[in-house]
Amino acid sequence: MGGDMAGDGLKTGTGRGSRGGFGAFRAFLETIKFSHTVFALPFALTGALLAARGIPATVPLLWILVAMVGARTAAMGLNRLIDAAIDAANPRTSSRALPAGRLGKGTVALCAGMAAMLFLVAAHQLNPLCFRLAPAVLAVLTLYSYCKRFTAMCHLVLGLCLAGAPVGAWIALRGGVEPVPLILGLAVLLWVAGFDILYALQDLEFDRKTGLHSVPARIGVRGSLRMARLFHLAALVLLAYLAMPAELGLVYLIGVAVAGCLMAYEHWLVRGGDLTRLDAAFFTMNGYVSMVIFLFTLLELGAG
Repeated sequence: MGGDMAGDGLKTGTGRGSRGGFGAFRAFLETIKFSHTVFALPFALTGALLAARGIPATVPLLWILVAMVGARTAAMGLNRLIDAAIDAANPRTSSRALPAGRLGKGTVALCAGMAAMLFLVAAHQLNPLCFRLAPAVLAVLTLYSYCKRFTAMCHLVLGLCLAGAPVGAWIALRGGVEPVPLILGLAVLLWVAGFDILYALQDLEFDRKTGLHSVPARIGVRGSLRMARLFHLAALVLLAYLAMPAELGLVYLIGVAVAGCLMAYEHWLVRGGDLTRLDAAFFTMNGYVSMVIFLFTLLELGAG
């Protein structure tokens, strides 16, 4: 194992001599799409705000952040390893660090393993229930990477993975589960599934050709656009309904309305299956949605 790791570092077109620690680190961050943390982290913080009815104490909040980073890094690292052959065959993803040979499998496996251990340590530091649930969380995160091989509902499984962020943050602070985090988690699940269906549109032909499963491969562009809109509408309804059991007021509801406008704009950008502005629809708009819900929840609880 040690020899494999030693020869598994960053590779560039100029040879091994051009490898560097910073370059490897940057390639790993690109591999796990660290910038996409903006999707789940604000909702984890929203769950923490609701559980604490304000800003949580510093120590548990820090452990929640550590758990989030550990779980997401482990999940993305495993996803890239499990999908390495698929990514290499797909023209859209063949330039990623692993299939392009800029990063070795051993390096990614080591980092994913260390991240999983970090997640387990953070869960242990939070409370016993978090620690007992942690292996199941890692199992679901791993399962997602295999779902596209057998079910078009892989988008919902991805949503379930991210839905664990607000639910987990609530459990970390309250030590149990109540309706409020479950409603928020279901809203996150549907929101993620909706935008993941849109993202999967760009691989429709590849998925059909290789026998992979996705909503676009199953029902085509128009059906996928309708399903994504339906999921996002249901997510907005749940976010608005959350105001009642969570005892949130007008400021929060204004935030939900803003998030709804952002989602509507996202769907306008990809109307008719136009994918030329998919990056803006997928990353920019959805990053804003999660941040808006967090910030308006913070303002609501601060005002209260």
